[in-house]
Amino acid sequence: MKRRSVGLLVAAATVMAGLTAVPAEAHSSKRVVGYYTNWSGYDRNFLVSDLVKNGSAARLTHINYAFGFVDEHGSCVSSDPWADYQRPFTAEQSVDGTADQPGQVLNGNLNQLRQLKKKFPGLRISISLGGWTGSKYFSDAALTPASRAAHVRSCLDLWLKGNIPGLPAGAAKGIFDGIDLDWEWPGSEGNPGNVVRPEDKQNFTALVREYRRQLDRLSSPFKHRYDLTAFLPANPVQIDNGFEVPEVFRDLTFATTQGYDYHGTWELVTNQQSALDGPAGDPSPVEFSSQVTIDAYLSRGAPRSKLVMGVPFYSQGWTGVTDQNNGLFQPATGPAPGTYGPGTEDYRRLKAKLAGFTVHRDHEAGFAWLFDGTTFWTWDDPVEMKRKARYISDRRLGGAMIWSLDGDTEKGELISALHRNLR
Repeated sequence: MKRRSVGLLVAAATVMAGLTAVPAEAHSSKRVVGYYTNWSGYDRNFLVSDLVKNGSAARLTHINYAFGFVDEHGSCVSSDPWADYQRPFTAEQSVDGTADQPGQVLNGNLNQLRQLKKKFPGLRISISLGGWTGSKYFSDAALTPASRAAHVRSCLDLWLKGNIPGLPAGAAKGIFDGIDLDWEWPGSEGNPGNVVRPEDKQNFTALVREYRRQLDRLSSPFKHRYDLTAFLPANPVQIDNGFEVPEVFRDLTFATTQGYDYHGTWELVTNQQSALDGPAGDPSPVEFSSQVTIDAYLSRGAPRSKLVMGVPFYSQGWTGVTDQNNGLFQPATGPAPGTYGPGTEDYRRLKAKLAGFTVHRDHEAGFAWLFDGTTFWTWDDPVEMKRKARYISDRRLGGAMIWSLDGDTEKGELISALHRNLR
C-alpha cells in the first residue's frame, strides 16, 4: 500500500493558516506532519508507542492516520477493523504503559492514538481517507450535491463523532481533529480500476467545500476547530486534470504535496526519487522534482503558508545496474530485493545493510544515492533531511510531511534532522 508514483502515471500517460496547535516540544512554527499507517503494526512491528520511544511524537505537530476507505455506496468504512479498533495491546506495547483489558470498549490503534493525545495534548490527529488502494469510489461519492453531503455525513459520523460499528455510540469520539483527503487522483488514473470522470476536478472542489461546511457546523461555535487537509500530486498534468487550486486551498487548513516517487522501479533506468531540483544529465523526457511541484502549485495560486512538502522515509532501489556513472541514470534488470517487497526499503532497514555501498550526493540538485556496483538505492538520510528542511524554510513553505513514520530508526534520526533544521 505504499504510495505510488507520479513517474508511473506519467509513463502511462505519455506522455499558518487555520488551527495548527503546536506541541510545547516543537522546535519551530513549521508544521511537521507524519503519516502513521494502520499496517505499520504488522510486519514492521512499528506501534503507536514507538512514536514516543523514538522521539517522533515530541517533534510532530500533526499525524495523519492512514487509511480509511470509501465504499461503493460513498460511505466511510474502516479498511482494517482489527488494526483500527479491535487489536488488544499489552502494557509493554501501549503508549501509557497499561494493558488493554477484556471487554474494554475501544482497542486497537484508535485507543493508542487517544493515549498519545493525552500525553501530547497539542498534537493534532486526522483520519486520512483513500490512499492508493482506497480511492476507487471517491468519484462516485463526489458526483452530486446529495452524494457529497451523504458521504461527508458518513465520514464525520464514523471518524469524528466516533460511532464505530458494533461499539457503543461515540466510542471513538475525540480522537481525530480533522479529515485528510487522499483521493488519488481526481481526473487522473491512479490504482487500476478506480472510477475517473472528467468532472472530478470541479467535484473535488465541491467535495472540499462540503467537508468545510459540515466540519464548521460540527465545530460551532468555534470556527475551523477541525482541520481539513488534502494530499496532492507532484505531476503538473495531474494538478491541472484534477484541482482548481485557488478554490481548493481556500477551504483547506493546509495541503501536503507528493515529494517522492518522482522516479522508481516501474522504470528500467535508475534515477532520483526525491530531488529538490532536476539533476544534470537526467535522460527522462519530463523533469520531476520538488522545485517543479512547488512552483506548479505556487503559480496556480496556492499560498506558501499552506504548502507542506512531502519527504520520504524510504528508498527506491534497482538491481542488475550497469556499473557506470556511479550507477545513476543506468539500465537495470529489475527492482532490488526489499524487506517488505521488491524495489522499496525503509530507511532503518537500508541503513543496517550499508556494507559495500558508497554514498553519492548531488549537492546542486539536492539528492543522494547508494551504489555497490550492481545495486542502486535512493538515499534520504539525515544529511538530505537537513537539506530538505532548509529548502522548505528558505522558500517560506508551511512545513514538511513524512511518508511514513515507520521508516525511521529507533533513535528517530530522520525526523530529528528534519525538525531541528526547520525555521
